[in-house]
Amino acid sequence: MATRREFLLQAATTSFYLPAAHLWSQQRKREFDVHQYGAVGDGTTDDTAALQRTIEAAAAAGSGSRVLLRGGKSYLCGSLQLRSRIDFHLADDARLVASTDPGLYAADAHGLLVADGAVGLTISGTGQMDGQAMQFMTSYSETDMRWEPKAFRPRMFSLRGCRDLEVRELTFGHSPNWGLHMLGCERVLVDGIKIRNYMDVPNCDGIDPDRCRDVVVRNCDIVCADDGIVVKSSDQTVDYGPTRNIVVSDCTVTTRDSGLKVGTETFGDISKVLFERCRVLSGGRGPTITHRQRGNIEDIEFRDIQVVAEHHAARWWGWGEPISVTAWPRTEDGTVGTLRNLRFRRITGRAENSIRIDGTKDKPVRDVLLEDIDMTVGHWTNFPGGFFDNRPTAPSMAGLEPHRTPVYFLRNADNVTLRNCKASWGKERQESFSNALEAVNVRNLRLEDFTGTAAFPERDPAILR
Repeated sequence: MATRREFLLQAATTSFYLPAAHLWSQQRKREFDVHQYGAVGDGTTDDTAALQRTIEAAAAAGSGSRVLLRGGKSYLCGSLQLRSRIDFHLADDARLVASTDPGLYAADAHGLLVADGAVGLTISGTGQMDGQAMQFMTSYSETDMRWEPKAFRPRMFSLRGCRDLEVRELTFGHSPNWGLHMLGCERVLVDGIKIRNYMDVPNCDGIDPDRCRDVVVRNCDIVCADDGIVVKSSDQTVDYGPTRNIVVSDCTVTTRDSGLKVGTETFGDISKVLFERCRVLSGGRGPTITHRQRGNIEDIEFRDIQVVAEHHAARWWGWGEPISVTAWPRTEDGTVGTLRNLRFRRITGRAENSIRIDGTKDKPVRDVLLEDIDMTVGHWTNFPGGFFDNRPTAPSMAGLEPHRTPVYFLRNADNVTLRNCKASWGKERQESFSNALEAVNVRNLRLEDFTGTAAFPERDPAILR
């Protein structure tokens, strides 16, 4: 196992990916204009077959071939199967628009851009991908503040088992389902993409590295209702391996769920994940680890993160936690793996709920460092406080647990250090606001330069344990 110093050094000097665009620039052969293969580009004609013909021709020509979608054109299509060693390029303001016809999508992927085992693939350009989310929705609930989806709704990307993959500069939005889903991919660079999803469409994650290794995500600007950037290890019939060596840096997220997350799907091992210099402008949760299945999770670090975490309508997961670490089975008969070696450094901001580290008595969260944390808890939305959000969880455990709101809450954890941490309260204080720190069943708790008072000092102590 790598030492902590080795992990941080590796994360800070990441050089494990092989940018496909660099290979393309060195080996450029030909440009394949989709209009030469029958594309119309009027936004209403089905261009799926023409675009696929272009992709096949470019792939046959060999490394460095570019598939060109012209600026000023809109291409309506279903699934496109991308191939190795090509650059799929949306020039200028070109638009790729998702068809609403389920028959045009790959049966095993349901993605707009699909790749299986591609090597040296680049997806690039300043153009846009439009998922037409509203065409895949049914009714809207004012209470839940969300749309209900139809039975079929495609993902924007389904990239599986790819190596030396690069996605850069694109804008995509109006996703009806997950956005950039990468499953079992290795040596990946995602750089400078913009995501603009609806804030009332469920499950429209931004970027999902799933069972991937050696991934860099940087300089991305994300607006979506569901998780912004989420590292996971989903349950698969094919062994895509563990999730390891993921670095996310200099990204901005606005969401109704978790801005920066590990989980909820944790069926395989996840290790060596670093989030740094990111901002969660608004979210149901800030940095999040949601551990619910059998995989083991370790060596996770969040550092230099700015957070605003707030309540939303009850069907949206996340109840305003600026940092949320929870570990318990999702099903009654399920099991959860270990969760250890977690570091949160220089996290600042404001929130409507507690910083939370929360495991179970038989599987406590282990070896946690909170360092240079400065968090202010207040209340500014119209949604009620006084709850912890345990979701997703087994039916026997309350999804929303009534609980008072300390700034820091620790439960069922071993070896926890709070170093130079500060607890503050906003002007609007609810009756549920309580201690600066509450610790329940925590062994080896160390407080080093911890400062903070209770919201109501005449009623509660600053520290309760």
